[in-house]
Amino acid sequence: MATFLRTTEIPLDRAFTLPGEYFTSPAIFAEEREKIFSARWLCVGRESELRAAGDYVLRDVLGESIIVVRGEMGGIHAHYNVCRHRGSRLCEAEAGCFGATIRCPYHAWTYALDGRLLGAPSTGDLPGFRAADYPLHPVAVASWEGFSFINLASEPELFDTAWEPLIGRFSRFNLDRLLPARTIEYDVKANWKLLFQNYSECYHCGPVHPSLARATPPTSGENDLVEGPFTGGYMVMNAGYESLTVTGRSCGLPVGDLPAEDLRRVYYYAIFPNMLLSLHPDYVMYHTLWPLAPDRTRVSCSWLFTADTLGDPRFDPSDGVEFWDRTNREDWHICERSQLGVSSRAYRPGPYSRRESLPARFDRQVLRALGHERD
Repeated sequence: MATFLRTTEIPLDRAFTLPGEYFTSPAIFAEEREKIFSARWLCVGRESELRAAGDYVLRDVLGESIIVVRGEMGGIHAHYNVCRHRGSRLCEAEAGCFGATIRCPYHAWTYALDGRLLGAPSTGDLPGFRAADYPLHPVAVASWEGFSFINLASEPELFDTAWEPLIGRFSRFNLDRLLPARTIEYDVKANWKLLFQNYSECYHCGPVHPSLARATPPTSGENDLVEGPFTGGYMVMNAGYESLTVTGRSCGLPVGDLPAEDLRRVYYYAIFPNMLLSLHPDYVMYHTLWPLAPDRTRVSCSWLFTADTLGDPRFDPSDGVEFWDRTNREDWHICERSQLGVSSRAYRPGPYSRRESLPARFDRQVLRALGHERD
């Protein structure tokens, strides 16, 4: 049984970390599946991944396989990867192109890209059978700044309502025009919440990330989103750094016509429940988190640049990719050590420091979503 926590009245400077069960309990993990990951808008990647009609990607949302596909008219559709006949998975490859239709490999039921049933062999003589009654089970979709989102809820909150704090907030970075140069997948042996908490503070940067701490002082900057499901702010780069890269130099053209202060900053936003967004002057990095078990999370990290940068034959994204791949791996390792610690019978919640207000707020968001928070 989950512990109900009194948190709303506790000042953030007297907040404590979550009990160990929130990182280890299969029961709480199951609750998160239903109350968070089946109820919230989830980032599933970039619209540019699906260039032509029929292009698709599969996304596993805590055991549910979801097809995200580009339709004939150019829009994005999402469906459960479940045939309406006897339930067979329609496809297995993580990405590909269906062509004009989606055809079940079992009994050849065939669907339009928008999910309509087009053909079902040997059903013409079934009394009352109507193809219109058997479309693929749909999943709600939305787009924001070139990113695609899905929501498994039967009646999802309107995307523009849920995302109101972020609508137009990053327009100067031209996110919708950026294109991926590199993607790295990670398998992290830690609970997804530990990764969110870690991303939301730089209290750990000095001990864990010496290269990052040299580039951006851990105490620099300030938070500008501090309430609700979206939190974050910026940090300031030291003199001599043009971006967060191995060399300290920019590795691409500016992503937009940025004001002078943005050329010295890196912005970090934790977007509940599965997206981390990092905005640099010359590129944008984003992570998507996919919980696999209470102690395991798959993470996808992509680096986005302008089309002009990608079109330069001299362009090499390695300067930025290698910087963050190393930093990512440092984060994953310390989160895995945290997972081992919070799994111990000796673990007890500890006090958050004054530099960890955003992880404390993230905890409250989790508890509120689960219904575990008491006033």
